[in-house]
Amino acid sequence: MALGAVAVAALLFAALLTRDGERVVPTGSGVVTLDAGDFEAFPLPDAAAKFVTDAYESYFVEVEPGIKVHVLEVGTGFPILLLHGNPTSGFLYRKVAAALPTDRVRVIMPTLVGLGFSSKVPASEHTLDNHIRWIGRVLEKLRMTEVVFAGQDWGGPIGMGALAASPGLLKGVVVLNTLFGEREGAAEGDLSPGHRMARRPVVGELVFEALVSIFENLPRTQGDPASLPTDVLELYARPVEESGNDKAPLAMMRMVPDGPEHPSTPPMRVIGQYVQGLDIPAEIVWGMHDPILGGQLPAMKRSFPKAPVMETGGGHFLQEEVPEDIAAALVRVVDRVQASGG
Repeated sequence: MALGAVAVAALLFAALLTRDGERVVPTGSGVVTLDAGDFEAFPLPDAAAKFVTDAYESYFVEVEPGIKVHVLEVGTGFPILLLHGNPTSGFLYRKVAAALPTDRVRVIMPTLVGLGFSSKVPASEHTLDNHIRWIGRVLEKLRMTEVVFAGQDWGGPIGMGALAASPGLLKGVVVLNTLFGEREGAAEGDLSPGHRMARRPVVGELVFEALVSIFENLPRTQGDPASLPTDVLELYARPVEESGNDKAPLAMMRMVPDGPEHPSTPPMRVIGQYVQGLDIPAEIVWGMHDPILGGQLPAMKRSFPKAPVMETGGGHFLQEEVPEDIAAALVRVVDRVQASGG
């Protein structure tokens, strides 16, 4: 009888861990008026507001019913789209924005669905195709006609996938630690130990949702672990962990393709083909101490053979460590775009 009760309890616990999760729709207050129209304002909580200046706009773009993408933006001028990866938010680029001439450039920093203050969705809705569509709708609703893009981690392929669906929109790019297409030297099923563990049903949930905080382990991916102090980790973690649906970080780890049959593989190949066909101003700023994507620099050099390369001591979240280098590269690319007439 006791063993039976334990077995039932274990099954109930496993079912609770592996639940798909619920949609959580954030609510704003007021209106932000842009050239593209009126958007729902989102006054930042004090804990987040302290990281940016009063010059920032904070608002939602509702890309589908109940799917709201939180956007931070600052500045006026040539538009720059900056897209983060897992498990951070648009705040990851706050230091880069601070180093940019915001009297010359409009810096747009969306947060991927499931993270930060954007809508939370069931784990099963975290697919590369969905994320590409959602960011593509942000570009449409903001009526973007030209942009210089920088993306890191999942922000790279998600942003490039959205831009590939809008021919002529992308004018220049600064490539950070990310991946377009298939991984360099990757064999089928060749994932990092963490990603292999995340892939396992129940075990992934037990480790990354019950036992280990993904956010608390982020400093290990940095060149300088002190670049992610406790208050910054809370900036990224709190909106996710307190939302009532914290499925996104694990779900996004599972989005990493582990072979030709993985759902992310076909869109990644399309993105890789799109990148190979680009002939635009480009620079590469790379965190060489990134244990996740640092080794992908040779592949990125082949994708952008004419691009100047800056190898830095940064890690995976190099925006926290070398923001001035990233900002300088963005300005140089914008200058080249404007000098060529777009």
